Amino acid sequence: MAALFGSRLRRGATTTAVAAVAIAALSASQPPGALPTGAGGAQAADATPPPGTPVSGNSSYYTELPPLTTPDKPGTSIDLPATGPAEAGIPATVLAAYKQAEQTLAESKPHCNLPWQLLAAIGKVESGQARGGQVDDNGTTLAPILGPVLNGVGFANISDTDKGQYDGDSTHDRAVGPMQFIPSTWATWGQDGNGDGKKDPNNIHDAALAAAYYLCNGDRDLSVEADLHKSILGYNHSREYLNTVLTWFAYYKNGSHEVPDSTGTLPVSTRPVTPITPATPSTGAGAAPSAGTTTPGATVPGPAVPDTGTSPTPTTPPKPAEPTEPGTSPTPPTPPAPTPTPPAPAPTPVVKRIEKAGPKTLTAVAGGVFADRPAVRAVDAVGKPVAKVPVRFEIVGDTDARFMSGASSTYVATGADGTAKAPALRAGEVTGEFTIRATVAVKGVAAVDHTATVTARQADGLTRITDPGTDPDTDPGPTAEPGAEFTTPVEIKATYKGAAAPGVAVTAAMITSATDPTTPTAGPYFKDAEGNPLRTLTELKTDAKGVLLLPEIYADDTEGTFLLRLETTGGATLTVELTVAAA
Repeated sequence: MAALFGSRLRRGATTTAVAAVAIAALSASQPPGALPTGAGGAQAADATPPPGTPVSGNSSYYTELPPLTTPDKPGTSIDLPATGPAEAGIPATVLAAYKQAEQTLAESKPHCNLPWQLLAAIGKVESGQARGGQVDDNGTTLAPILGPVLNGVGFANISDTDKGQYDGDSTHDRAVGPMQFIPSTWATWGQDGNGDGKKDPNNIHDAALAAAYYLCNGDRDLSVEADLHKSILGYNHSREYLNTVLTWFAYYKNGSHEVPDSTGTLPVSTRPVTPITPATPSTGAGAAPSAGTTTPGATVPGPAVPDTGTSPTPTTPPKPAEPTEPGTSPTPPTPPAPTPTPPAPAPTPVVKRIEKAGPKTLTAVAGGVFADRPAVRAVDAVGKPVAKVPVRFEIVGDTDARFMSGASSTYVATGADGTAKAPALRAGEVTGEFTIRATVAVKGVAAVDHTATVTARQADGLTRITDPGTDPDTDPGPTAEPGAEFTTPVEIKATYKGAAAPGVAVTAAMITSATDPTTPTAGPYFKDAEGNPLRTLTELKTDAKGVLLLPEIYADDTEGTFLLRLETTGGATLTVELTVAAA
């Protein structure tokens, strides 16, 4: 997002160097705006912005940096229990979305080496992790998260590209959602991360996956410092933004933990408040927008406190009480009202087991979509549902079936009823059974397996395609002279329940008679790769329109009428007469 407004806050510290080095770098101060340095001490990256409009349109962003106290000791697990510094806590659904995106990219673009902590760092500075996890059970934000109007006043000038579909503004664009995509960028990079058939920038699953693909654009390898910096700068053309993201990236890499949704810690430093009407330009690109106007549905953070390095102005001492007349008692001062102690948060329910909550059978035809989806329910020791539990669904076994996102594993958080349902699943071409395994990262909780079956593509009807105007019932069929090639090709169409049946296996065989399916030793034949006679073909399939054109058929010296039998998976059959006669 754009040039920063006001000073950067650091809870008593100046901006720190980050980066791809150890988290210990968080304790070393450096001036604002300086790029992080690599192991060799040289400037870590060329800060020249990459071409094209950045993801967020260079809108504003949260500038607060993580505390100097690291979330955990180096070398320990990055998946910590719900303890530790509040800044290291990531809301459950948001964290699940980041990890799901990492898994998807690990399979679709493994060379990119995308870590989920990078998505978490960007999500932190863009929206405070969806405003501390203010999302519903499907991962959609409870209220719109909109960046400032991109009208050229302090930010980029981007005219409306979506007719207000996402940002509600039909004049100018605004960054939208937890990962702050401008509509024009979302039109190119939008993804369906939760398999609900929609690409919604307000949904953390969709937005995190879109951000992942954007960061991995082309042949980038994010384990390479130059590619990492280039991808971040492509999100926002700002050196300060690069520093901020890299700082949080290093912080999360050293440790983090999951917290319930809606309980995440929001950054304290001011994100510029978005005016509804265009603000009056001030002197300098860093002027803050006018006060008193907010983005609809936005949470207005507290005012920023510039870190000037000067001592605070001393406060005026209280005025001494006026003396009272003799014989009178002074009026005692009114004690301040006690500050109520906030109630302790309710303990997070502990998952004791997960159980099947979906259909007993999962079946689909090869290449089709499973009508049902596997689901599990998380419950505690007394059988009550546990919400906001990330469940990992993984496809196991010899299969090419995949979730609709193209991944073989995904995370889904349980809803208020404790249920998590896997995204839609598409069958591949490999037939047979495989397993969809559901697990939670809780010690002692057993996995739950669902069995899924992929059946072969089927056809229940076969017809011969003839020349226009020819009646297949009266057409005598292909003919040939002895020792010649049949001049009329055999072309058929397979259907299933009246619709074209693509990819259906077909067997074509010469038979002795309608009642005797044995292969004759004389008569018409196909040819194998060496040109030898072949009277049965088994590896045939209909095309995308359910059509199959058979290879050339040849006649030997035997005259007469012969039969060609065609059969498909699913039981459809068709018999074609072949006539061999002298001219």
